[in-house]
Amino acid sequence: MTTVAALEEGTDSPYALSHLDALESEAVHIFREVAGEFERPVILFSGGKDSIVMLHLALKAFAPAAIPFSLLHVDTGHNFPEVIEYRDRTVDKHGLRLHVASVQDYIDRGVLKERPDGTRNPLQTLPLTEKIQSEKFDAVFGGGRRDEEKARAKERVFSLRDEFSQWDPRRQRPELWNLYNGRHAPGEHVRVFPLSNWTELDVWQYIDREDIELPQIYFAHEREVFKRSGMWLTAGEWGGPKDGETVEKRLVRYRTVGDMSCTGAVDSDAVTLDQVITEIAASRLTERGATRADDKLSEAAMEDRKREGYF
Repeated sequence: MTTVAALEEGTDSPYALSHLDALESEAVHIFREVAGEFERPVILFSGGKDSIVMLHLALKAFAPAAIPFSLLHVDTGHNFPEVIEYRDRTVDKHGLRLHVASVQDYIDRGVLKERPDGTRNPLQTLPLTEKIQSEKFDAVFGGGRRDEEKARAKERVFSLRDEFSQWDPRRQRPELWNLYNGRHAPGEHVRVFPLSNWTELDVWQYIDREDIELPQIYFAHEREVFKRSGMWLTAGEWGGPKDGETVEKRLVRYRTVGDMSCTGAVDSDAVTLDQVITEIAASRLTERGATRADDKLSEAAMEDRKREGYF
């Protein structure tokens, strides 16, 4: 088959990209677009799998040069120790600059108050938005994906935020032919989502292909947990377990990583990447739908927080 015929056929072409290659190419293009269009971009980096993949893509986009962005983490104070250790080790390995916005600092100063349920994820918005304003970041990369949650499914790759960091769905701009409009007024900024078109399965397959290291809590391990609202939560200083909630040791892993108070583990014996990929391929629930209590506060919990300035 000739090259032209192969291209027309769209199958055996030597130039055809796999779906992972196409997703990678799109993300690299987005990183380079932002680098050329904005003055002070920053990457949200929590040490979770999506932000790890996002950083890997950024490193690829600018190799062999250093990435022209710093990192930002909103630390709730209730993070998994394994994830914080991974975050700090990664920053040191690549010689990156890390900004940390601490929820605990805001609580200590009396600006924020602890919630009765102990979860701090909803308290992240103010530290995040004030850090963006104080550092004058004009583009903020996030690892959100459209398959995670219905509010995220509505958001564009370039998502304009007003001077209060709030999201207005009516101000979403068209992105035809992968053309991104980053124009914004003084005080506004743009949230950028290079993984918008990825699925959870894509992320895991890419991690496998690229041999990307992850925190070990993403793989099956024994952990002391207790059941609340149908989820296995880790006991901790944040206020769990309550009376009547029994702690037991189970073989679990985490599909997503956030605040310990609202991130549930799933029963699993998947200890390798191949086993995790097989498990994800058979799942009919997104990781946020299955394991994030903060998304279950109301039917519109995520959209409400996005309107306030959250990711």
